Amino acid sequence: MSVEQVVERVEALRGSAVGGPLVELTGGEPLLQQDIYPLAERLLAAGYVVLIETSGERFIGQLPEAVIKIVDVKCPDSGEPETFDVRNLKELTNRDEVKFVVSSRRDYEFARDFMREHRLAGRVKEVLFSPVHEDPGGKWKGLEPRQLVEWMLEDGVEARLGLQLHKIVWDPALRGV
Repeated sequence: MSVEQVVERVEALRGSAVGGPLVELTGGEPLLQQDIYPLAERLLAAGYVVLIETSGERFIGQLPEAVIKIVDVKCPDSGEPETFDVRNLKELTNRDEVKFVVSSRRDYEFARDFMREHRLAGRVKEVLFSPVHEDPGGKWKGLEPRQLVEWMLEDGVEARLGLQLHKIVWDPALRGV
């Protein structure tokens, strides 16, 4: 779809029961698409609050300042901890969020230490620790949310628990929800 077609579709939804003034751009890695920048600008100009959820591997500094950025920092057990673009730290504002998906004690300690080292709790709107959900195919075991909360409370971590509601509401193997 072109930028114009996406904006038209969003406008059509605005008047419906599912539409509203908030648009989140996500799914895969949105910053891989060059049209994400003019799309974000068009949506902002049309009066929408625009959120972009990104893996953190792409530089967020080219996004319009008004875009609320939700940036993942990959933990060690993801197999991709070196993919985070550290330049993104300077681009974060007090309206943005940083998310860590945690699958083990090692991931938790990485996220806790990264958050503290970069003083994220005082720089961004929210820091989210989200326990990984168990793979329905059995490739990896999930982390119980209660365990993660206990670690967070024990260490006084200034972060919020974020649950992947789409994996609780629908079958975790289901894609596109």
